[in-house]
Amino acid sequence: MAKRLLDFRDRTAIAGVGYTPFSKDSGVSTLTLACRAILAALDDAGLTADDVDGLATHRVGDSAAPSLVGPALGIDDPAWHLDQFGGGSVSHAVVAQAALAVAAGVAETVVCYRAINARSEFRMGRAAGTSPELQYQTPYGYFAPPQQYAMFARAHMVKYGTKPEHFGQVAVTQRANAAKNPRALMRTPITMDDYLSSRWIAEPFRLLDCCLETDGACALVITTAERAAGLRRTPVLISGAAWGGGMSFLSTDDPTVSAAATLAPRLYGQAGVGPGDIDVAQIYDCFTYSVLVQLEDYGFCAKGEAGPYVASGATALDGELPVNTHGGFLSEGYVHGVNHIAEAVSQLRGDAGDRQVPGAEVALSTAQPGYILPATSALILRRG
Repeated sequence: MAKRLLDFRDRTAIAGVGYTPFSKDSGVSTLTLACRAILAALDDAGLTADDVDGLATHRVGDSAAPSLVGPALGIDDPAWHLDQFGGGSVSHAVVAQAALAVAAGVAETVVCYRAINARSEFRMGRAAGTSPELQYQTPYGYFAPPQQYAMFARAHMVKYGTKPEHFGQVAVTQRANAAKNPRALMRTPITMDDYLSSRWIAEPFRLLDCCLETDGACALVITTAERAAGLRRTPVLISGAAWGGGMSFLSTDDPTVSAAATLAPRLYGQAGVGPGDIDVAQIYDCFTYSVLVQLEDYGFCAKGEAGPYVASGATALDGELPVNTHGGFLSEGYVHGVNHIAEAVSQLRGDAGDRQVPGAEVALSTAQPGYILPATSALILRRG
């Protein structure tokens, strides 16, 4: 499987990143958010909308489609576009597909974006009719992501002795990172006592186990590695990109294994690296548990050992594998996956300020690990 895309390695690059402010009430439409983030990313790369011939996004009825964003920016006839249905599971696949389009010569400069008014408007529920399993879950009041993830987290606790304090360490560590991030919504440091005293959402999850519903947008400029080398910023090469993964826990009868375990060998094989080569990781943290299970399934520690691993300080900024250096979705804000990729870019460019990981050369960024929807996606990026 890994041989299919080996020639794709390092042929494309992320040349620019852009954000809007993250807030609880943006006061503008998702179309406006998308355009602002795209223009910021283009400016970061030293480009303009006239240079763009491709647009890509993912959404679940809660954003602005390329067919709207293009005309709003004066991009009337893009050579390629992608309007991917789906949530966090496909966030990194969108970038991967844009990179494939660039590598194939279908487009030269593609902007990937995600715009969302998840806090001031609403995100959940619009896509309910497309998920057939919900008809069996909803009568029992079991349909929200915290409820679903709580079941997997509890299974991990039962099987491996994972403790609430292990979940709490993820929240505390990421808040410490967010305190160094001027973009983060939540910057006040928290203690383990703060975590343990936060209110219940869906046991074993407390409030501080859950990501922040956020208004905001983030965008990335994808172009060829050769072109990126001549632009304004240090290029970040896309060394590996994989999506799919299946629902491995259904086939193994083990709910403590996510689809990331199936995807990881293909991703590492494509990039020509292994877990030991990763300097910094941005791991999808819709909930604290998703960080733990992915640390295991991407091979950074053995199965069942993620709790003690984070408790050891391994994922702190000065640890062996700094994780979610911007604070993650738990503390920076939740832009459905794309802000993780943007943070990985900042780390590899060396412009992350007080939260910079010294000498970061290779980064992993991951999507929702495939629990709620039967797919996941991930990228391995390298400093150009």
